Amino acid sequence: MASKAGAGFEMKDVEGRVVSFESLRGKVIFLNIWATWCPPCIAEMPNIQSLYEKVGSEEIAFVMLSVDRKGLDKVKKFIARKGFTFPVYLPISQIPEEFNSPSIPSTYIISPEGKIVAQQSGMAEYDTPEMRNFLLKLAKKTTNPLTPAK
Repeated sequence: MASKAGAGFEMKDVEGRVVSFESLRGKVIFLNIWATWCPPCIAEMPNIQSLYEKVGSEEIAFVMLSVDRKGLDKVKKFIARKGFTFPVYLPISQIPEEFNSPSIPSTYIISPEGKIVAQQSGMAEYDTPEMRNFLLKLAKKTTNPLTPAK
């Protein structure tokens, strides 16, 4: 059996808490790899924030993974200044090979089963009806029909 995307990968959130990528298993993961010094990354972030506000939930996890080498404080200040509320992380362990891309921003959509189902290198517009429907449909596959909606 092929290993799950992100297996063994660890990151920390902006509060310094360690989070294993595997702890998100069972959710749809919207993974965006970015940096504060990357103009295309910064340009697409308001659109990702908008998508996050519409579909971010218990079933859909957003992982905004900063590859800044300047550290946590710089990233925290950047996010606060821009007013973004999506979850931001920094890698603790080496970024898994399946997430290596020749450019940033790079975005990966990972199914609840841990498979990369979509990938985009470079800037894109994500808050579209097509992307919202794609993420929600992926998430619905994992929702127990006997569980009442919140």
